Amino acid sequence: MRKLGSLAAIGIGFVLVSSMQGQDAWRTACIDRCYSSPAGGGDSELERQEIVNLEKEAARAIQLSDATFFRRVYSDEFVATLSHGQAVNKAQWIGTIQASPIKYDYFQASDIKIRVFQSTAIATCLWSSRFTVKGKQVYSQLRSIHVYINTPNGWRVISGQNTNLPPDVQQPL
Repeated sequence: MRKLGSLAAIGIGFVLVSSMQGQDAWRTACIDRCYSSPAGGGDSELERQEIVNLEKEAARAIQLSDATFFRRVYSDEFVATLSHGQAVNKAQWIGTIQASPIKYDYFQASDIKIRVFQSTAIATCLWSSRFTVKGKQVYSQLRSIHVYINTPNGWRVISGQNTNLPPDVQQPL
C-alpha cells in the first residue's frame, strides 16, 4: 500500500512539474509576442520606418509652420508638455506652430529611435534647429518623445514631451 501511495505521489508530481513548465513556456511566448510583434501581425521594421518618416515630416512641418501635418497625424486626444513646461492639447499645439514668431532656417529630426509594443510605439529623437532672433542666428536642440497608437487610419500621436538641451535657448516649442 505504501508503494502504491508513493507511486501515485510521484506520478502527481510529474504531472504538476510538466504543467508548470508548460505555463512558463506559454508565459515566455506571450511576453515575446508582446514585445516583438505588433497587433494585427504587421511587419515591425516596416512600422518603425513609417514612424521614423512621420517624425521627419513633423520636423519639416514645424520648419514651414504648416499645421496640416499635425491635423492629420496628431490625435484629437493629443496632449503634450512643451520645453518650457506648458501643457498643450492638439489645438494649442497647432496654434503654437502657426503663431510662432520664429522663422526656421532649418529644423530637423535625427537620432530617431522607435520602440513598438503591439499597437503602441514610443519615438525619441533629437530636434535641431537654426533660426534668427533680432538679427542674431540661434542654434537650438531639443530632445523629443512621442507616443503613437496604431489606429485603423494609421499611426496617430497621442502624447509628447520636449526638453531643451544646453545651452537653454527659449523657443515656443
